[in-house]
Amino acid sequence: MKLTSLCYIQRGGQYLMLHRTVKENDGNHDKWIGVGGKFEPGESPHECVCREALEETGLTLVSPRLRGVITFLSDEWEGEYMFLFTCDRFTGAVGQCDEGVLEWIDKKALYDLQLWEGDKIFLRLLEEDRPFFSLKLRYQGDSLVEANLDGVPIP
Repeated sequence: MKLTSLCYIQRGGQYLMLHRTVKENDGNHDKWIGVGGKFEPGESPHECVCREALEETGLTLVSPRLRGVITFLSDEWEGEYMFLFTCDRFTGAVGQCDEGVLEWIDKKALYDLQLWEGDKIFLRLLEEDRPFFSLKLRYQGDSLVEANLDGVPIP
């Protein structure tokens, strides 16, 4: 299982979203996601999310908040444990990203974007300000076939 981090950087009622359009053979191609990526050897989740945010956005996160752990399983790609963060304090200015286009999106408009079905679940949990959670998402191809929140199936 690979280890990754993902952050939804907040500014007022908006999240900084990445439209993944650049990389060849990108499992997230054409999807809108937060910023983040794979752990480097020896990194903590906090170190990973801060490094990835700086690399992808040019922003230095001041107070990232760990919100949950997501377990991704799939019949097509390697399993993944993702540490999910939000952050509303940062310094710097948004720059160019070599993985796609960065854009501030109103939280109310997120669900109009091309998102993974499982992302919609954890975005709702963030919206509800749910305490720390564990979410398991299992995909067959691009279809979400199982979702469990803190060990309980989500209908």
